[in-house]
Amino acid sequence: MYRQKLLVVANQTVDSDELYDALFERAGHGPLAVTLLVPQDQHDGLGSRVNRALIHLHAAGIDAEAMLGDVDPCCAVIEVWDPRRWDEVVVSTLPSATSRWLRIDLPRRITRAVDAPVTHIECAPVSTGAHAHVHA
Repeated sequence: MYRQKLLVVANQTVDSDELYDALFERAGHGPLAVTLLVPQDQHDGLGSRVNRALIHLHAAGIDAEAMLGDVDPCCAVIEVWDPRRWDEVVVSTLPSATSRWLRIDLPRRITRAVDAPVTHIECAPVSTGAHAHVHA
């Protein structure tokens, strides 16, 4: 069976329920491999949130890895994009009212930069406390 390979660009939403739910739904349709691309910035606790996201994805049987990228999310995607490695880019953002990435039209910019489908997932902000969302 074909394994779908996703490049997921996320920062503040890397461990959001909405992103998990979207990835778990994809995994329900067949094997899935996810690379979390996290643009570098100064968010405290980002490393622990990325690690928590990886643990959560692995627990659900999803092959997942993470990498840091350029502080500019579009540049981060362009620098790592390889159509032999990934089938699709998933852009995970905060809601439109607060998302800096949506203000710079990131999903459309990435669509123009890569020859692959780009999916946008809007996610609620995640509290900085412990995240206890578990999928059976």
